[in-house]
Amino acid sequence: MSKIRALALLSGGLDSILATKLILEQGIDVVAFNVTSPFCLCKKGGCGAVEAAKQLGVELKAVYAGLEYLKMVRKPKHGYGRNMNPCIDCRVFLVKKAKRVAKELGASFIFTGEVLDERPMSQHYRAMKIIEEEAGLRGKILRPLSARLLPETEAERKGLVDRAKLLKIRGRSRKPQIKLAAEFNIKDYPCPAGGCLLTDKEFAKKLRDLFGHRKRCSLADVLLLKVGRHFRFGENKIIVGRNEAENKVLLAKKGKSDFSFEVPDIAGPTTLLQGRKIKKAVEVAAALTAFYSDAKTEAVNVNFGREGLDKSVTAKVPSREEVENMRV
Repeated sequence: MSKIRALALLSGGLDSILATKLILEQGIDVVAFNVTSPFCLCKKGGCGAVEAAKQLGVELKAVYAGLEYLKMVRKPKHGYGRNMNPCIDCRVFLVKKAKRVAKELGASFIFTGEVLDERPMSQHYRAMKIIEEEAGLRGKILRPLSARLLPETEAERKGLVDRAKLLKIRGRSRKPQIKLAAEFNIKDYPCPAGGCLLTDKEFAKKLRDLFGHRKRCSLADVLLLKVGRHFRFGENKIIVGRNEAENKVLLAKKGKSDFSFEVPDIAGPTTLLQGRKIKKAVEVAAALTAFYSDAKTEAVNVNFGREGLDKSVTAKVPSREEVENMRV
């Protein structure tokens, strides 16, 4: 008989690593599947899925979720969590992608690292059922860490997986997973409690502001949200670099119609001005550039321009209160 094959949704977090290990322990051939997005919080690519797959000794299939994913984030059917995290819609999106890959690979079932009641929006029983229904996989998604608290899946009924060797972990405590990791000698697990920028309060503010002012958003717009201090002046967006590395990123990602600003001969930020270049918007962008520079005078000369820094304006340094009132 040919070996049973399963597809793992491997985020690179501890739960998905442990779930994969449990299935491997049953002698099942596992292929890992990971969807990366602009909202990954981890420093390691794909939230550590590449490293996790290597550690587990499994093949990894990875895809990038681009504009299709961004469209889902903008208008999620099931709404957001505490910030801008559309967790249920995200899971549906991921599982639908996994379903297609599983079919291509001839995998007998799909499994995830989800733990019952660990996350308030997407990992309670009702949400799990919604995800299965909307992905067209009712009763077909195995969750090894909580399987014995959930109804039998198709894979268990068919005898592809031994249910007795699966677990019954429930709730938000990480202690059972950390203990199990020690038993499996798993020591490196990035993002043990998740790594999505959409759950971050400050990033969510920036994304909400972007959606509120742009009918159409590009991935470049979203990636810029990760860089610098963000300010809103009417319909204009102003982004101020926080250090030399961010200054370089802002210049590299500068749009053709954007203005850039710098204070000549004084250490300070690079600033981008997006939107209509009305006189007042230029003055505000210059003032913010002056505020975050090392200039010690009340009035600061700031160079700016579209193609180069070929224009200049004298900016009055604003107060901290004025600056904070414009911050996104």
